[in-house]
Amino acid sequence: MDGEIYTIIEFQHVKPGKGPAFVRTKLKGVVNNKTIDKTFRSGESMESLRVERHEYQFLYRDGDMFHLMDQQSYEQFGVEASKVRNKVFLNEGEIANVMVDGDKDIILYAEPLDHINVEISYTEPGLKGDTAQGGTKAAQIAAGATIQVPLFINIGDKVRIDTRTGTYVERVK
Repeated sequence: MDGEIYTIIEFQHVKPGKGPAFVRTKLKGVVNNKTIDKTFRSGESMESLRVERHEYQFLYRDGDMFHLMDQQSYEQFGVEASKVRNKVFLNEGEIANVMVDGDKDIILYAEPLDHINVEISYTEPGLKGDTAQGGTKAAQIAAGATIQVPLFINIGDKVRIDTRTGTYVERVK
């Protein structure tokens, strides 16, 4: 739409009492990452595009390039840093999702998995008895990102993080 690639986040079919039916949608730009609201009237159509999701292993960062590897063929390639989302949650050796334009075989963007397990590298100690109110404190993970965690989390604990929002999900063993 308008020369950009969008994906549908949510939609609602509306059939008003009078007038034709329409569909309200919330669209997110695949390349530009913008979110827009768009209403489609009945009979309106859009050009469809085949976008594929592949999982590759993140090897290392070299300046403005993130180097990834296909785990089946061991083929390595680089992705520009501007095309990598949520870089702060991407650790060496972890799996990254890479979105590819299926028709043109062009990399649209790369991002870490939706949920990752990481170890807390630094946080202030929680005070005994402070957990009753459900408070949070800042904690730093190995990749360098700072997240909010419950007061009972300590250095060395492994936690699950939702990389889309940067929030703590749960403690893992």
